[in-house]
Amino acid sequence: MASLDHVDLELIAALSDDPRATVVALAETLRMSRNTVQSRMARLEKAGVFQSFERTIAPTALGFPLQAFISIGVMQASLPAITDELRRIPEIVQVHGVSGQVDMLALVACRDARHLFDVDARMLGVTGVERTETQLVMSEAIPYRVSGLMELARREPQR
Repeated sequence: MASLDHVDLELIAALSDDPRATVVALAETLRMSRNTVQSRMARLEKAGVFQSFERTIAPTALGFPLQAFISIGVMQASLPAITDELRRIPEIVQVHGVSGQVDMLALVACRDARHLFDVDARMLGVTGVERTETQLVMSEAIPYRVSGLMELARREPQR
């Protein structure tokens, strides 16, 4: 990913403050031309700075109020095939490869406890998945955020 300059950081901060701001509104706020804002946004998007809009949609609003983290132990040689199979389970919202006692950590969203049990069973049915362990999400103590990182990036140039 390309390094971000102070103009990029200001643009990202403005979008963070108002994610639905138009290019024209951003240009006015940042005192830049519309073309400059538009070209920078296109470059940032191409560089992978902006994540999927799906991250802003609450599973609860879609009828999936129960969330859980499921730790997954796998046969390492089968990791690519396991990842492809897990991608086919729609209740899996996100998966990370991790270090430590387990190999992957999945965030799932379900309708209720029975649904969660069924999702876990489907995960265990994937060839190469050796074990799972489930932790229910009781609350979100700190929501997803990057504002602190943006402030650090403004103060401390990338090394």
